[in-house]
Amino acid sequence: MDVRRLHLLVELSRLGSMRAVADTHGLTTSTVSQQLAALAKESGTALLEPQGRRVRLTPAGRRLADHAVRILADVDAARRDLDPGAEPRGTVRVAGFASAIRRSLLPAVADLAGTHPDVRVEIREYEPIEAFALLADDDVDLALTYDYNLAPASPGPVLEAAALWSTPWGLAVPTGLAEPADLTQPSDLARFRDHQWIVNSRNTADEEAVRTLASLAGFSPRITHEIDSLDLVEDLITAGHGVGLLPVVRPARAGVVVLPLPAPAVELRAFAVTRRGRSGWAPLRVLLGRLLDHARVAAPSRAEPW
Repeated sequence: MDVRRLHLLVELSRLGSMRAVADTHGLTTSTVSQQLAALAKESGTALLEPQGRRVRLTPAGRRLADHAVRILADVDAARRDLDPGAEPRGTVRVAGFASAIRRSLLPAVADLAGTHPDVRVEIREYEPIEAFALLADDDVDLALTYDYNLAPASPGPVLEAAALWSTPWGLAVPTGLAEPADLTQPSDLARFRDHQWIVNSRNTADEEAVRTLASLAGFSPRITHEIDSLDLVEDLITAGHGVGLLPVVRPARAGVVVLPLPAPAVELRAFAVTRRGRSGWAPLRVLLGRLLDHARVAAPSRAEPW
């Protein structure tokens, strides 16, 4: 049903005559009559009946007018919600990996609580492959994802990404294997060819980066363990069960050394990803703005939580 016709029906229920409705809206009585006749056809029932020289609402017309009051209120609320100039309000559903949630999302949400209290954020922890799928299915509004410079992600044509930050990753090894401490050439990585390698269990980018590094050093890595938790990766390394990639800026526990890698260095890159054309929605727009603001002023530090 045309909401403009519903509005005329509500006005007729309030003002009592087509002449009054026509005068209020700068229309002719004939136009009002035609629009209400079209509404009756859309609804499939008679909405008006004669009452002397005037008309009145039928019982069905009164019921539709009652519905129309709520419908028009909801339409007005939707217009205000989508108005780029209106105060943002609504719930933004976010899926992201733990480091980006800690480092980028939580500070942004704290900022919004003070400036845009009607914007709420629902947070779910997911790896990039999972987050891309949720975003493509419209189950979330924003995905915080990552890839590596050696294993760039391809989110797909319906998604668009904004870069947030990047940070170097190195090769984490037991302390006893860290001498000599420097890896100066890609081929130097070959001294770990006989070791077991640890990669991520929920995302393939880790493994792709490891295989690229190993290929440059002339060997194929023996990937034995697939682990999601960085703490558990360190547990395996200190127990002598392998080597793997860890952030250079993350303080390593006793017994683990993270060796900087020679060119091509491994760099994790974080992104804020949305469905194409959705970033103009006011609550999402202000959250993205906060994320990008924090990305511009915050540099990686060894004190950052991971």
